[in-house]
Amino acid sequence: MNLKPQHYINGKWVDAKSGKTRDIINPFNQEVIVTAPEGDETDTKEAIAAAREAFDNGEWSSTPATERGAIVRKIAEFIERDREELAELESLDTGKTVEESRGDMDDIAGVFRYYAEIADKNGGEMIASPVPDSVSKVVHEPVGVCGQITPWNYPLLQASWKLAPALATGNTLIMKPSEITPLTTVKVFQLMEEAGVPAGVANLVLGAGSTVGAELSSSLDVDLISFTGGIVTGKKIMQAASVNVKKLALELGGKNPNIIFADADFDIAVDQALNGVFFHAGQICSAGTRLIVEESIHDEFVNALVERLKNFKLGSGFDEDTQMGPLISAEHLAKVEEYVEKGKKEGATLAVGGSRPEAPELQDGFFYLPTIFTDCTTDMHIVQEEAFGPVITVEKFQTEEEAVKTANDSIYGLAGGVWTNDSVKAERCAAKMRMGTVWINEFNLYFPHAPWGGYKQSGIGRELGKLGIEEYTETKHIFQNLKPAAMNWF
Repeated sequence: MNLKPQHYINGKWVDAKSGKTRDIINPFNQEVIVTAPEGDETDTKEAIAAAREAFDNGEWSSTPATERGAIVRKIAEFIERDREELAELESLDTGKTVEESRGDMDDIAGVFRYYAEIADKNGGEMIASPVPDSVSKVVHEPVGVCGQITPWNYPLLQASWKLAPALATGNTLIMKPSEITPLTTVKVFQLMEEAGVPAGVANLVLGAGSTVGAELSSSLDVDLISFTGGIVTGKKIMQAASVNVKKLALELGGKNPNIIFADADFDIAVDQALNGVFFHAGQICSAGTRLIVEESIHDEFVNALVERLKNFKLGSGFDEDTQMGPLISAEHLAKVEEYVEKGKKEGATLAVGGSRPEAPELQDGFFYLPTIFTDCTTDMHIVQEEAFGPVITVEKFQTEEEAVKTANDSIYGLAGGVWTNDSVKAERCAAKMRMGTVWINEFNLYFPHAPWGGYKQSGIGRELGKLGIEEYTETKHIFQNLKPAAMNWF
């Protein structure tokens, strides 16, 4: 691998001021892929200063939107050109299958292309004025300096959801990718430089959230924080951002229900229920880990899931037969194990899995067997807490009202699914489900045009779609009196 991770600050590739580094490892076998700089507050302040200067001098924000869009479009083209290299880096970094990573790269190019196309479509509007001989208009301007903090599970996909709209609207930014999966983000910053993004507009600092992320969140020179990650960290960011009342965009995960009615297409629902959780080893904020199954088909449905998992192939992401790769780290594996043990103590029935695999070829990686718990109830911690691993909890229901009530019984409200051949019933359920996205006879489908975000403690704001671009703008009303006159009050 030829990629050398470094910070990218004010148009220059640099190492950490402290000289500290971090080994980036492959979760499949724990081999060191590369060594990356470990940034801290000093590096972050330098990047913030570069972004602040670049925004305040107005070069990028005053660049015509069509020209900004053309540069964003070039980034999309370069991602398509380097698709295979990016996919391989993503699989090395995360352990996911290379086929998944290729799909991610296609989606990422699509995100940049979408925002390139609408970069010049947000020019504002003229509004009616009550004053004769006047002009009243609403315009949308860039927020300013944006701090962007991305997670380890979809490193470049989540980065693209933030980078593309921020650049298209004329902001400057500092991105902090997860310290354990920075490789594809580093590569895309190289592509952004190649595409012509000016120095200081886009800055990259590698390092831990406790240092780099904390500095971004508390800095008076940062105008917006966009964060995707855990709810505990999200609450800390909200507190830190209050110092200058930053604009916030937070996506904080979910515990997503997937309702299976008896009249659903049984085989497709089984297949999608598995894909909704075990894709990327369940390390997805929208994973459908709460199966809520109509009682009349519960046993048959669970048996079908278990039967399918008997031949489930775990292995290297570069093996075309692999269906699921490893978890991201030893620390995260331990968290999943702790979660499963909690489920056993709560009285849930372990239908399958519940341990590390015994295969010798998997012993060096952070693997965990696909796991299903039955006899689950909404008061259990394993039903309420996000596992972020390959674990399904199964609950029963008898009526439509009970299904919706069970689905809504959560502090989260990111996404959910409904499986039924009765479209009227599906729409009734979707209308009552308190979530930012509801899929009907589908699960885990995303595309750039549709907004993404959650209700309740799943976060604040939306990414993707037109709402995604609005996150990176401020709205201003400009009123001009064309024939001013003295008031003669004094």
